Amino acid sequence: MRFIFSFIFSVFLFSCGGNKNTPDVSNIKVDVKVDRFEKDFFAMDTNNITADLEKINTTHPTFTKDFLITILGVAPQWSNDTIADYIKQYITYSKTIYDTSQKYFSNFSEYEKQIKKSFQYVRHYFPKYVLPKNVITFVGPADGTAGGLGTNFYAIGLQAHLGKNFPLYKSEQIRNVYPDYVSANFTPDFIVINCMKNIVADMFPETNEDKRLIIQMVEKGKRLLVLEKLLPTVDEHKLMGYTASQMKDCNNHQKEIWNLFTQNNYLQMADNNLIKNYVSEGPKTQELGEDAPGNVGSFAGWQIVKKYASLNKEITLDSLMKTNSDLIYQQAKYKP
Repeated sequence: MRFIFSFIFSVFLFSCGGNKNTPDVSNIKVDVKVDRFEKDFFAMDTNNITADLEKINTTHPTFTKDFLITILGVAPQWSNDTIADYIKQYITYSKTIYDTSQKYFSNFSEYEKQIKKSFQYVRHYFPKYVLPKNVITFVGPADGTAGGLGTNFYAIGLQAHLGKNFPLYKSEQIRNVYPDYVSANFTPDFIVINCMKNIVADMFPETNEDKRLIIQMVEKGKRLLVLEKLLPTVDEHKLMGYTASQMKDCNNHQKEIWNLFTQNNYLQMADNNLIKNYVSEGPKTQELGEDAPGNVGSFAGWQIVKKYASLNKEITLDSLMKTNSDLIYQQAKYKP
């Protein structure tokens, strides 16, 4: 079949079904300190790397080792001279990336506000979760990690937020790691989205081994609903990693998407090699046509969880995450 794509709140309660009312979290105290690691790192004297690196390790003790070993790939057994040469080459090679990052992020205050607000929502819904106290920005290799959670910090790789048309993203080397449908979301407004995705994954790690497709769909849907509540002002299409047009078409063709899974008896399949085609990022969903985006299983799972939540308005987000996914599917009776 060709598919053409052309809350009344109390402290912990929420409602779904498209209601965008949000709780007032303005009085919730969260401490967020932004540490601009990349500025000190790229300011090092390349003729005096070893001494300057010792200073950076003093001023950024929680991150320097992680950056050198995990992100740059420095081996602990290397000599000081080898490390210095390696870092000098990296600074020289990455100067253009760093300069571009500073054009976008010389002032990080707007993103600091966004992260702080999202942290307030986390504290509201999940008061026992221990939030990172430090937000650290860095510039790493363009084909490397975009950041993540560390010990009491959240690290942001600015090199992964330079706009979808940043020339380096179009190079063969980067496209082999981050294809166009991924780098299309390498924009500044995904900083807070990626931050919240990492925190949701930390609170609720996914274990999808040997789970049927419908269970994985609902599990993805749960996390998207939590993300929606932690980022209530962010457009839903960005939470999915879709364009606005793709999201509109998915909403308008929910029946066709659902039929893909029901008419082909896909819901109960347990082959992860096949399942990943429907619950992971991808350029398209072949069965639905060239213009249909990937990850439509997660989209459908989100609709199932929304339906379940609309029928259970007083359930908390924490309780929802702990609810059996098969039960959610059975009780939602989702049928677009």
